[in-house]
Amino acid sequence: MHRTQSSEAMIFLSGLAGILLVLTAEAKVGKSSQGKYCSETEECLLFDLICETDSYELRHYSSVKWVSTNETGYIMDFALMRAFKRLFGYITGQNMQGKKIEMTAPVVVKVIDQKSFWEERVFRMSFLLPSEHQMTPPKPTDDKVFIQEWPEMKVYVKSYGGWMTSLSDKMKASSLCSSLDSAGSQYNKEYHYAVGYDSPMKLFNRHNEVWLVAEGDPECSSSSEEEYSFFN
Repeated sequence: MHRTQSSEAMIFLSGLAGILLVLTAEAKVGKSSQGKYCSETEECLLFDLICETDSYELRHYSSVKWVSTNETGYIMDFALMRAFKRLFGYITGQNMQGKKIEMTAPVVVKVIDQKSFWEERVFRMSFLLPSEHQMTPPKPTDDKVFIQEWPEMKVYVKSYGGWMTSLSDKMKASSLCSSLDSAGSQYNKEYHYAVGYDSPMKLFNRHNEVWLVAEGDPECSSSSEEEYSFFN
């Protein structure tokens, strides 16, 4: 009798753990209706807004998995065209399971800060994997495409409209750096993320962002701090 109750308890706990795991996954990658800026995909990356100022936001992102590829070039715009084609191939079936994978938002590009204009750089473009593929992503068939798991992180974010280009990204990244330097905030100065939420077909009300990874004890100096969850 006790053994049967013990077995039932183990089954219940296992089921509960599974439910919690699913809820955790959905809390990282969820329905676009929960996101401000996701209008063209069913799922997007969710976050907790820690605080904000007139110039930037401070957000917390949980650990999630991405499919990524590196592309070398002098100008971001040209490098990203090649990188996007490679990742698009992956989500349209160029993987070991031949699965078609839903597009998500945002598309994120890791941009190494340029020491000189003539310096060739490596740009890493990443597509967020949908919640159903977060646990076991299909393996890419292209050896230039790989799966990576990002750790949880806090990032300073500056939003802007229009088109994300090398020039607009550089200007907004510089502006965000200036705001953070003035506030005495610590952040990683070796690279930033260029973030886009919209497809090339969307002509108006576009949304882009610059992310800088926070270091030390991040805060929004001289802000009207609003600590609340993005999910609420």
